[in-house]
Amino acid sequence: MLTGKKILILIEAVYEDLELWYPKIRLIEEGAQVIVAGPEKKTYQGKNGYPCTPDTTIAEVNVNEFAALVIPGGFAPDKLRRYPRVMEIVRQFHEAKKPIAFICHAGWVPISAKILRGRRVTGVAAIKDDLENAGATYLDQSVVVDGNLISSRTPADLPDFCRAIIRALE
Repeated sequence: MLTGKKILILIEAVYEDLELWYPKIRLIEEGAQVIVAGPEKKTYQGKNGYPCTPDTTIAEVNVNEFAALVIPGGFAPDKLRRYPRVMEIVRQFHEAKKPIAFICHAGWVPISAKILRGRRVTGVAAIKDDLENAGATYLDQSVVVDGNLISSRTPADLPDFCRAIIRALE
């Protein structure tokens, strides 16, 4: 059980619906408190049209309150990586060696935060070159855990992705 643990999920427009909602619900089932943060406190539409309104803004996030960070894919990561505050949040999680879980295109966020050099990761095949160009070793596996980094490829990998996040936090 993850009772007493607070997990942060980042959101922006056109997030991959399943990659946000599946981990959110799964982590709540384990007893965690899940907080979604976006650039603004407004409703964001998922890639497949499912809405999500964040609990807070990225400006208000205090990394010290959270046990882990989850970054869903879709087109949202390409937007998220443009916010200096998001880069700061990712680096703070990384420096504290707290789990950072990213799936599909979400690898773009840790790429831009410059935390992947020398690490083993996975992601959707479309960003394989981006991950490798950032200095990471790309592995075509449903989930790759390298220290505090947890990565997966696509929604089909969500069961393995969530199991790895839960294991990292137990």
